[in-house]
Amino acid sequence: MKLLSVIVPCYNEEENIRDFYNELFRNDSFFRSKEIEVEVIYVDDGSKDHTVAEVKRLHEEDKRVHLLSFSRNFGKEAAIYAGLQKSRGDMVVMMDADLQDPPSLLPEMYSYIEQGYDSVATRRVTRKGEPPVRSFFARMFYRIMNKISKTEIVDGARDYRLMTRQVVDAILAMTEYNRFTKGIFGWVGYETKWLEYENIERRKGETKWSFWTLFVYSLEGITAFSTVPLTVAAVLGALFCVLAFGLIIVIIVKTLIFGDPTSGWPSMVCIILLVGGIQLFCLGIVGQYLSKTYMEVKKRPIYLIKEDI
Repeated sequence: MKLLSVIVPCYNEEENIRDFYNELFRNDSFFRSKEIEVEVIYVDDGSKDHTVAEVKRLHEEDKRVHLLSFSRNFGKEAAIYAGLQKSRGDMVVMMDADLQDPPSLLPEMYSYIEQGYDSVATRRVTRKGEPPVRSFFARMFYRIMNKISKTEIVDGARDYRLMTRQVVDAILAMTEYNRFTKGIFGWVGYETKWLEYENIERRKGETKWSFWTLFVYSLEGITAFSTVPLTVAAVLGALFCVLAFGLIIVIIVKTLIFGDPTSGWPSMVCIILLVGGIQLFCLGIVGQYLSKTYMEVKKRPIYLIKEDI
């Protein structure tokens, strides 16, 4: 018998806990035909509702259901990492509790594992139901990332991914505090099959990802898998030094020919503000990388467990 570990990060998903369980085990006949045992690991990321209580009820009914409950909200990345550490399966799949990751794809995903692929990943080909502005910036993020980073990050990629134990162990070997899972998947490599499907809107509840949280998450990805912004800051500094040197020569020549020019202070103020803004922008880029380094060297735990059932 093979063991499949299903990792389900949860944050205020009490309405979806049982629905997800029911949808997952609609594949029960498939699991039996392939001699696959299943363990479901719900990772509660410090929920404020009754998510933990719902999982405990399921555990009483079915001992294949497990619960990891954090002491507070540590974020989805921490929940994914905790689930991977807890998993015992020969294969591991990560899925969202809101059913935007359809469990019905599992038989097809497993067929590619049987064919020899190390992992089977999913990506959305549409963003139906998503605000147009959010979709635009999401696509721009993927374009920028793939231009400035050597790690491939596929547009529309979901965290929904079926992996062999070898891939999981490789991911767990990356113990960094500032985690960007989509980048980590690309960095570890291995042979991956991509499955495409149309976007599915969440069945119940509201998304926990606001525009701001997605923006901050994108910064995590850029600083985690590219040093190009630091190069940009250095190039901007060099260009402005050259420009300043050129202007100094122009001013000296102009003064020698036409006398001391006292006019032009408004333009001078604008230039000072521009240069000051560029300096602060570059300092902010350096600060982002420095802050990540600061968090890494502290060696704080990525998460803390309150309950392990």
